[in-house]
Amino acid sequence: MSEFLTWTFFWKFIKFGVVGFSGIFVDFGFTYVFKEWLKVPKYLANALGFSIAASTNYILNRIWTFQSQDPEVMVEYTQFFAISLIGLAINTLILWMLVSKYNKHFYISKLFAIGVVTLWNFFANYFITFG
Repeated sequence: MSEFLTWTFFWKFIKFGVVGFSGIFVDFGFTYVFKEWLKVPKYLANALGFSIAASTNYILNRIWTFQSQDPEVMVEYTQFFAISLIGLAINTLILWMLVSKYNKHFYISKLFAIGVVTLWNFFANYFITFG
Protein backbone atom coordinates (compact mmCIF):
# COMPACT_ATOMS: atom_id res chain seq x y z
CA MET A 1 0.00 0.00 0.00
CA SER A 2 2.99 2.33 0.52
CA GLU A 3 3.60 2.68 -3.21
CA PHE A 4 0.00 3.72 -3.88
CA LEU A 5 0.02 6.94 -5.92
CA THR A 6 3.78 6.97 -6.44
CA TRP A 7 5.78 6.78 -9.66
CA THR A 8 6.05 2.98 -9.26
CA PHE A 9 2.27 2.73 -8.95
CA PHE A 10 1.77 4.97 -11.98
CA TRP A 11 4.32 2.96 -13.99
CA LYS A 12 2.48 -0.27 -13.14
CA PHE A 13 -0.76 1.32 -14.34
CA ILE A 14 0.93 2.30 -17.62
CA LYS A 15 2.29 -1.24 -18.06
CA PHE A 16 -1.12 -2.66 -17.20
CA GLY A 17 -2.58 -0.37 -19.86
CA VAL A 18 -0.06 -1.52 -22.46
CA VAL A 19 -0.87 -5.15 -21.67
CA GLY A 20 -4.57 -4.32 -21.77
CA PHE A 21 -4.13 -2.58 -25.12
CA SER A 22 -2.51 -5.70 -26.54
CA GLY A 23 -5.40 -7.64 -25.02
CA ILE A 24 -7.83 -5.52 -27.04
CA PHE A 25 -6.42 -7.07 -30.21
CA VAL A 26 -6.74 -10.57 -28.74
CA ASP A 27 -10.25 -9.80 -27.47
CA PHE A 28 -11.50 -8.13 -30.64
CA GLY A 29 -9.77 -10.71 -32.85
CA PHE A 30 -11.31 -13.72 -31.14
CA THR A 31 -14.68 -11.98 -30.71
CA TYR A 32 -14.71 -11.21 -34.43
CA VAL A 33 -13.77 -14.77 -35.40
CA PHE A 34 -16.40 -16.27 -33.11
CA LYS A 35 -19.15 -13.78 -34.05
CA GLU A 36 -18.55 -13.23 -37.76
CA TRP A 37 -16.92 -16.42 -39.00
CA LEU A 38 -18.29 -19.05 -36.62
CA LYS A 39 -21.67 -17.30 -36.14
CA VAL A 40 -21.57 -17.60 -32.35
CA PRO A 41 -24.16 -15.28 -30.73
CA LYS A 42 -22.61 -11.85 -30.10
CA TYR A 43 -22.70 -11.91 -26.30
CA LEU A 44 -21.19 -15.40 -26.13
CA ALA A 45 -18.57 -14.36 -28.71
CA ASN A 46 -17.84 -11.34 -26.49
CA ALA A 47 -17.44 -13.59 -23.42
CA LEU A 48 -15.09 -15.96 -25.28
CA GLY A 49 -12.94 -13.14 -26.66
CA PHE A 50 -12.80 -11.46 -23.27
CA SER A 51 -11.83 -14.73 -21.51
CA ILE A 52 -9.02 -15.53 -23.93
CA ALA A 53 -7.69 -12.00 -23.59
CA ALA A 54 -7.88 -12.22 -19.79
CA SER A 55 -5.71 -15.34 -19.83
CA THR A 56 -3.03 -13.81 -22.05
CA ASN A 57 -3.19 -10.62 -19.99
CA TYR A 58 -2.56 -12.59 -16.81
CA ILE A 59 0.66 -14.03 -18.21
CA LEU A 60 1.94 -10.66 -19.40
CA ASN A 61 0.92 -8.85 -16.19
CA ARG A 62 2.47 -11.53 -13.98
CA ILE A 63 5.79 -11.33 -15.81
CA TRP A 64 6.08 -7.71 -16.87
CA THR A 65 3.71 -5.42 -14.97
CA PHE A 66 3.83 -6.86 -11.47
CA GLN A 67 6.94 -9.08 -11.80
CA SER A 68 5.30 -11.62 -9.55
CA GLN A 69 7.46 -14.36 -8.07
CA ASP A 70 4.56 -15.99 -6.25
CA PRO A 71 5.00 -19.76 -6.57
CA GLU A 72 1.23 -20.22 -6.21
CA VAL A 73 0.62 -19.53 -9.90
CA MET A 74 -2.75 -21.27 -10.01
CA VAL A 75 -4.03 -19.35 -6.98
CA GLU A 76 -2.82 -16.11 -8.52
CA TYR A 77 -4.32 -17.01 -11.92
CA THR A 78 -7.62 -17.96 -10.27
CA GLN A 79 -7.76 -14.59 -8.49
CA PHE A 80 -6.87 -12.76 -11.70
CA PHE A 81 -9.46 -14.69 -13.67
CA ALA A 82 -12.16 -14.19 -11.00
CA ILE A 83 -11.52 -10.44 -11.13
CA SER A 84 -11.68 -10.68 -14.91
CA LEU A 85 -15.03 -12.49 -14.69
CA ILE A 86 -16.41 -9.67 -12.58
CA GLY A 87 -14.98 -7.38 -15.23
CA LEU A 88 -16.72 -9.49 -17.87
CA ALA A 89 -20.04 -8.99 -16.05
CA ILE A 90 -19.43 -5.23 -15.99
CA ASN A 91 -18.32 -5.35 -19.64
CA THR A 92 -21.38 -7.32 -20.73
CA LEU A 93 -23.77 -5.11 -18.78
CA ILE A 94 -22.32 -1.96 -20.36
CA LEU A 95 -22.31 -3.60 -23.79
CA TRP A 96 -25.90 -4.80 -23.43
CA MET A 97 -27.09 -1.40 -22.23
CA LEU A 98 -25.38 0.54 -25.00
CA VAL A 99 -26.33 -1.87 -27.81
CA SER A 100 -29.79 -3.04 -26.74
CA LYS A 101 -31.11 -0.05 -24.84
CA TYR A 102 -29.40 2.83 -26.65
CA ASN A 103 -28.89 1.23 -30.09
CA LYS A 104 -25.17 2.07 -30.22
CA HIS A 105 -22.66 0.31 -32.47
CA PHE A 106 -21.50 -3.04 -31.04
CA TYR A 107 -17.73 -2.55 -31.44
CA ILE A 108 -17.70 1.10 -30.34
CA SER A 109 -19.70 0.08 -27.28
CA LYS A 110 -17.29 -2.78 -26.65
CA LEU A 111 -14.34 -0.38 -26.74
CA PHE A 112 -16.02 1.88 -24.16
CA ALA A 113 -16.81 -1.11 -21.95
CA ILE A 114 -13.18 -2.23 -22.10
CA GLY A 115 -12.07 1.21 -20.91
CA VAL A 116 -14.34 1.08 -17.86
CA VAL A 117 -13.37 -2.49 -17.02
CA THR A 118 -9.66 -1.64 -17.29
CA LEU A 119 -9.96 0.57 -14.21
CA TRP A 120 -11.78 -2.15 -12.27
CA ASN A 121 -9.25 -4.80 -13.31
CA PHE A 122 -6.19 -2.73 -12.46
CA PHE A 123 -7.24 -1.71 -8.98
CA ALA A 124 -8.64 -5.13 -8.07
CA ASN A 125 -5.54 -6.93 -9.31
CA TYR A 126 -3.20 -4.38 -7.75
CA PHE A 127 -4.74 -4.83 -4.30
CA ILE A 128 -5.88 -8.48 -4.43
CA THR A 129 -4.01 -10.64 -6.95
CA PHE A 130 -0.60 -8.98 -6.85
CA GLY A 131 -1.02 -7.02 -3.60
